Amino acid sequence: MNVLIGFLIAVAVGLTGIGGGSFTVPALILIVGLSAGEAVGTAFVFAGVIRLIAAPFYLLSNHFHGRYLWLLLKGAIPGLLLGTLVLRLVGQNAGNPIVVMLLGILLAASASVTFAPRVQNPGFAKKNSGWLPSLAFPIGVEAGFSSAGAGALGNVLLLNYSEMSPAEVVGTDLVFGLVLAVLGSAFHWKFGAISHPILAQLLAGGVPGVLLGCALARRVPARKLKMAVAVIAILAGLQLAWNGAHTLLSNRAAAALKAANQSSTPARSR
Repeated sequence: MNVLIGFLIAVAVGLTGIGGGSFTVPALILIVGLSAGEAVGTAFVFAGVIRLIAAPFYLLSNHFHGRYLWLLLKGAIPGLLLGTLVLRLVGQNAGNPIVVMLLGILLAASASVTFAPRVQNPGFAKKNSGWLPSLAFPIGVEAGFSSAGAGALGNVLLLNYSEMSPAEVVGTDLVFGLVLAVLGSAFHWKFGAISHPILAQLLAGGVPGVLLGCALARRVPARKLKMAVAVIAILAGLQLAWNGAHTLLSNRAAAALKAANQSSTPARSR
């Protein structure tokens, strides 16, 4: 199952640049049963390796925008450091379900802009490039806190508000996500919040999966690639929203059960 999860997620990453954290963290928590801290750390390393394999395919084809990449990293890296620090401070309660749920709703709603041409503004980044670091800062914070959203939100931003082609957006976003994943992985590795056996199984499926995704991306026409990116982002957003809501309800049920048990204990003792 872990090998299959790694394969499917890696195909999505190679094709669209999305899914490294948005799909991996919920899968590791809900299906594999890892704690939030371990899921985030494991997903960071997995996403970093997968993007490291995928990035050369786009870089060698010159499908990336160096200036936009630098501006995004300028804002996202400080945000990543802040988000990672917050994650370590809250420990095993990482990945606040309300934050994850809101991220999912935001991601699904923003990706839906792809299907509303009147809301898109392809010239925004070119005319207002100074805003990119500020827009990337909260993306970095969220990536450091939950390992989700960096690739997806960056992809949606560039896809609908820059003049780049879908292939250039995927390439730029892959390198953007790669840098954040490498930095995030270093922090999580240092703190030991990684499940190495699960990581090995994910990579066993992920390596061939990302190669297949990159090969498919070259064959997909630009318009269809843009639609594929949007659909994957919407699915990732809905998955995060569902995961956040499920975790929130589970936490409340557990708290209610604990309170009921504590209140019944004195009665039994009497």
